[in-house]
Amino acid sequence: MNCVSCKEPMIVLELDEVEIDHCIACRSTWLDAGELALMLEETGNKDLILDSIEPDNSTKEKKIRCPICLKKMEKVQCGLDKKVTLDRCKNKHGIWFDKGELREILKMSSGENDSKVLKLLKEMFASYE
Repeated sequence: MNCVSCKEPMIVLELDEVEIDHCIACRSTWLDAGELALMLEETGNKDLILDSIEPDNSTKEKKIRCPICLKKMEKVQCGLDKKVTLDRCKNKHGIWFDKGELREILKMSSGENDSKVLKLLKEMFASYE
């Protein structure tokens, strides 16, 4: 898959049941439908984070196209104390995270019971800072 932001090829990381498409060039990440829930499965904040996703009609950010169906995605906000604007496919193919956005969501899910996938991703994104 090519990155919808910068058009560079993305790498695929497969960890347990989660397949993450990640762009090394611009540091964007694509998660297929349900993969965010799988990543957050063992955290205490999973339901709070997933339930916080709501449409963001006030943003002026340019809409990007879903890498699967190529339709323009909707802007949504996600987060507990701090809201992060994300791109979500209207056809439920997945969620697009620009640089730093997935890291912010992962920070919100911090807990003692992080899965090994979540721990690895937190370490990986920490190196981007």
